[in-house]
Amino acid sequence: MRARARTASWLLVLAALALTSLARSEDAPGPRRAQMDSARAAARQALVRGPSEVALRDQAKLALPEHFGFIPRKEAAALMTAMGNSVNEEFLGLIVPLGDTTSHWLIVVHYSPSGYIKDDEAQHWDADKLLQSLKDGTEAGNVERESLGIPAIVVTRWVQVPKYEGDTHRLVWSAEARNKVGPDDDPTINYNTYLLGREGYVSLNLITSATAVDADKRAAHQLLAAVDFNSGKRYGDFNSSTDKIAAYGLGALIAGVAAKKLGLIAILAATIVKFAKVIALAVAGGVAFVTKWLKGRRAGQSTPQ
Repeated sequence: MRARARTASWLLVLAALALTSLARSEDAPGPRRAQMDSARAAARQALVRGPSEVALRDQAKLALPEHFGFIPRKEAAALMTAMGNSVNEEFLGLIVPLGDTTSHWLIVVHYSPSGYIKDDEAQHWDADKLLQSLKDGTEAGNVERESLGIPAIVVTRWVQVPKYEGDTHRLVWSAEARNKVGPDDDPTINYNTYLLGREGYVSLNLITSATAVDADKRAAHQLLAAVDFNSGKRYGDFNSSTDKIAAYGLGALIAGVAAKKLGLIAILAATIVKFAKVIALAVAGGVAFVTKWLKGRRAGQSTPQ
């Protein structure tokens, strides 16, 4: 029983965020609490523990290592929805650490059927120009964020300069985004990793903090290496005479052009926004998530049981 409680601790922490915000509201509806309780229980029941093989649609497989857990799409989507986060058809599930009470990261898994993404531009891209493009796109997105009650953010620097490995077809990059107004001593970080395939790409988006990213990114790299496209779906299986080519390249996955075209806008419930710092980078497959509250719990409270 104690081991089960440790394994589910991340699910309980995630669920507690929405429950806490509702508890502070005098008109918090009972059905919303029931929704969160139900989502939490279902996610805990469906949790796949590593080592295990997880199918990522008909495209790829994740060799989930020991000490990691995968929440499948149905239960993960219900949990995200109960917390006020929207998900789209590309969302595959969530990865959480198991057993390690000092780890407070989360990985959001997507598959995008973008088509075959040409990688030749990776040899010529300019990291400074990509960063400026990301800054400009984020600033433009602030208009819509503020209209939704989401705090404006500003991109400040690379946490991980974009790096593409041509032999493995893996892309890694991360930028720091802080609150545009007010203090932000330990900003939330989205550490983005991708594996390109014949018909699209798998993305694993690590959600952590600036102070923890150096330690937590090891898990992101380990999990990225554990993803492999199925035979016939790999990047090298591309057939130029029959296959769809994506309308954008690697730079767009970083600068956000693809996200703007697809209209991927992260919308969060007002109850979540009121009690947590939100980061919502306009990137392909991006997702808005909250971790500031979690860091507060880590510092001053125990994990709920």
